[in-house]
Amino acid sequence: MITTDFIPGSPCWLDLGAPDVEAAAAFYGKVFGWRAEPFGEQPPGGYTVCRLDGKIVGAIGPLAEDGARPAWTVYFHTTDADSTARAVEQAGGAVRSAPAAVGDNDGRHAQLTDPQGGKFAVWEPAAYPGFEVADGPGSLGWIELFTPDSAAAQRFYGTVFGWTTQDMPLPGGGGAYTLLTPRDSGEERMHGGIMEIPATSLTRSDGQAYWHPVFGSGDCDATIAAITSHGGTLRMGPEDAEGVGRLAVCADPAGAEFVVLTPAAA
Repeated sequence: MITTDFIPGSPCWLDLGAPDVEAAAAFYGKVFGWRAEPFGEQPPGGYTVCRLDGKIVGAIGPLAEDGARPAWTVYFHTTDADSTARAVEQAGGAVRSAPAAVGDNDGRHAQLTDPQGGKFAVWEPAAYPGFEVADGPGSLGWIELFTPDSAAAQRFYGTVFGWTTQDMPLPGGGGAYTLLTPRDSGEERMHGGIMEIPATSLTRSDGQAYWHPVFGSGDCDATIAAITSHGGTLRMGPEDAEGVGRLAVCADPAGAEFVVLTPAAA
């Protein structure tokens, strides 16, 4: 599960790069009940924090890179953004944006890419630890990497973050889904998975890997109805996954992909 008790290598923040920040905030507000507010002195349409019942779940900001597609970015906790950026380069990844300070004393972040093109970021906190709510309806509960090379991705993230992995066979002999756990942690801290997808099937990312968030829902079908009625799309599902719950792959009106999951009863 994802928690707000952040440890190195665990998800601690996420934000959406959107072509229209205010439209995106309105969409997610209608779907998940988020309330948007400018971050610091940002003007309307700038970097925007989203809250659920008063607690921060993440943020939405303008597309910051040339040619970037609308997408969610997952940030991983680090105690040293500079050393993590160096580790990424040494492991064959790339630094898209070098470690830099945010605000007067919020923390430091860096924008990074894995060798298969999967974009992610790291956050070295100071006064601002990260999101304030997780693992419930309307908040981040899991993360997934779709990649053309699962073994290479496992090596890369294992080198950079020390994640441990555990393969779970897929039904019908369809390969394996790899579960991810932070270094020196038990299965209760498992936070995501890796799924190998042929590059030819990763059409929306031009064959490159990408991360997407999984948001909790009390009623997957009702959330899908809210998504589609407010301009989003249903890309896969809904389906019932044994031991996992009812889930669907969706996209917001600009095309940013995310998953909705109603967990199976304990």
